[in-house]
Amino acid sequence: MSWSDNDGEDRTIYKVVVNHEEQYSIWPADRENALGWNDAGKSGTKAECLDYIKEVWTDMRPLSLRKRMEELAQSPPPPLPEPSAEAAPEGDDLVERLSQGTHPVEASLRPEKSVQALKECIERGYVHLKFTGTRGGTELGVRLESDAVAFDDRAGSVRLVGGLTLNYVKVRCVADLDLNTLAGQGRLEKA
Repeated sequence: MSWSDNDGEDRTIYKVVVNHEEQYSIWPADRENALGWNDAGKSGTKAECLDYIKEVWTDMRPLSLRKRMEELAQSPPPPLPEPSAEAAPEGDDLVERLSQGTHPVEASLRPEKSVQALKECIERGYVHLKFTGTRGGTELGVRLESDAVAFDDRAGSVRLVGGLTLNYVKVRCVADLDLNTLAGQGRLEKA
């Protein structure tokens, strides 16, 4: 039965309910239980029911989780093997490969590949460079060092220098591009 007195105090009689995972809740005593919930044998005011739950529900983990953790404690899975250098995926040595010597690189500009688009990227301080000699081409977003960008109008080239993180390694990218083709040579330097 639900009702309030003139002071607005909740006079509803509640019952404690429990589900198949041994999780507890309260429910108005005069209503049919929600699907999946059963009476736990306690009813009273909201405060009385919540006190009862606090007393009996000492482990908040669902039953299925508790059982699984007990199983794992009794027979833990075997440890994962240590990765060997031979088993490392190809991408793991990408930083190392791009740090040795120079590699073909091009400005990756969208939607239009032009000197003007490159200059706009430089003004924003961020450019995408694609190392075309890697499998599928490795495109890197490089945050440019504003004082390290140098245009050589006589040679028709630009040097771009900036930093990024590749495979969790901080690196510096140095690229020299021909302004006619927007392609050239680049390398990474470990920071």
